[in-house]
Amino acid sequence: MMPVAECEFALESAIEDLTVNSFTRETGFRAERATGAALSVATGLLESCCASAAARLMLVTGGACTRGPGAVVGTNLEESIRSHQDFEKNNAKYFKKALKFYSAIGQRLTVNCHVLDIYACALDQVGLAEMRPAVESTGGLMVMAETTSSANFRTSLQKLLESDENGHLKMGFSAIMEVYASREIKVCGAIGPVSSLEANSGAVAETEIGVGGTMAWKLCSLDERTSVAVYYEVVNQHSNPVPAGSIFCLQYVTRYQHGSGEQRIRVTTAARRWVQGSSGADLVQGFDQEAAAVLMARHAAFKTDYEDSFDVLRWLDRTLLRITTKFGEYEKDQPGSFRLSESFCMFPQFMFHLRRSQFLQVFNNSPDETAFFRLMLNREGVTGSLVMIQPTLLSYSFNGPEPALLDVSSILPDRILLLDTYFVVVVFHGSTIAQWRKAGYQDQPEHEHFKTLLTLPKAEADGLMANRLPVPRLVECDQNGSQARFLLAKLNPSATHNNQNMGSSEIIFTDDVSLQVFMEHLSRLSVQS
Repeated sequence: MMPVAECEFALESAIEDLTVNSFTRETGFRAERATGAALSVATGLLESCCASAAARLMLVTGGACTRGPGAVVGTNLEESIRSHQDFEKNNAKYFKKALKFYSAIGQRLTVNCHVLDIYACALDQVGLAEMRPAVESTGGLMVMAETTSSANFRTSLQKLLESDENGHLKMGFSAIMEVYASREIKVCGAIGPVSSLEANSGAVAETEIGVGGTMAWKLCSLDERTSVAVYYEVVNQHSNPVPAGSIFCLQYVTRYQHGSGEQRIRVTTAARRWVQGSSGADLVQGFDQEAAAVLMARHAAFKTDYEDSFDVLRWLDRTLLRITTKFGEYEKDQPGSFRLSESFCMFPQFMFHLRRSQFLQVFNNSPDETAFFRLMLNREGVTGSLVMIQPTLLSYSFNGPEPALLDVSSILPDRILLLDTYFVVVVFHGSTIAQWRKAGYQDQPEHEHFKTLLTLPKAEADGLMANRLPVPRLVECDQNGSQARFLLAKLNPSATHNNQNMGSSEIIFTDDVSLQVFMEHLSRLSVQS
């Protein structure tokens, strides 16, 4: 054991002694990066020095791997890095080999409960799509930033290494989560920052969802935000129904190493009652539509890795239709009579926004961005995941802040909108507000109330960003400005270039259907004989 000061000095000296490699980059060529080889060497060092001991391997990269194992693109700039279109056309020649390599790195790290964090500090893609299995299976963190000077990179790294009041890291290591259930229920699998321990038993279902075929999983790292989705299957025979009112139990046992070094165990047991039939009042009242939406989102995002996106959307639509047909209140062939109870009324809206989200729609996103979005969805809790699926919108005026509809009609010239998409926080100024700001009214003593109006959404945005890891990007924009696209892309297109008679001050140029049209079609299909 050495004093902390000496350890810090040795680490700082090693970093200061680092020099840029002597390889010169020719014009028209990418820099030669052997990122995969470096990760393999670092993994080997951890295997030798910290076998079965908690450790984090942090990769800070400024570009894609171009040499050796794990290469995702060649050095010649005439060769573009893979896109989603290349995946569709099976034209990503480096992808499968690189994915296999980084998956093997993840398996090596998982054996010793070591964690891989990746900080991608570059304007272009660096290969996160290929590296994602290594990060996700070890419970690591993925951060996307433009440069190492970016605030979200520096702040995210600081937040990750924060200590509690006792000086211990706010994270746990080497966790094992086991699931136990009553005999009528079997475990299909889990989706999250987990790897299988292959603990097969009679309680494991034949149907696999996510990481299945086991009732126990390893989590190399976990913190207060870590969330795992567990899926079950009811296997009780219909010929031998369980009496209504009988109790069944689900139990979760998690063993982990606390930041202090202590070994801890946490046991959570949930007891529920069987109900008579599949549409009883107790079943309806017990439905958690927010948790169900997140479970559907994780399952859909997981399926996109192995199935065509169109097929996943059709599966999502069929599942939603089965739910509304079964639990809706309506008269046959009367769409106007269709109603959903309070426990289900928001679920179709969540599915509408999920269909349009970056988890299922890859247009205008790179494979690296898609990998980052899906990885974060699979580790965040219900509240954060719902913000990813259906962003929140606040409207600020001289009358004070108030919640606003996630709709284009919420854009007004004399309003400031605050959009929280989890990954990006947008402060949007209406055209009139922007003109006043550019005229400098906020600097005049007689317009102190306007200055206050400008500072309120920014302060709220800072508060949102302070509670996130990784730290989201902040975008401040004006109506009709280029950055306004971050807001418009998330709003319900109730007013478009095809329908401009909606009394809105803004329209969205899109052919996507609005929420109103979506609900009309859903009602019509749900009540069909």
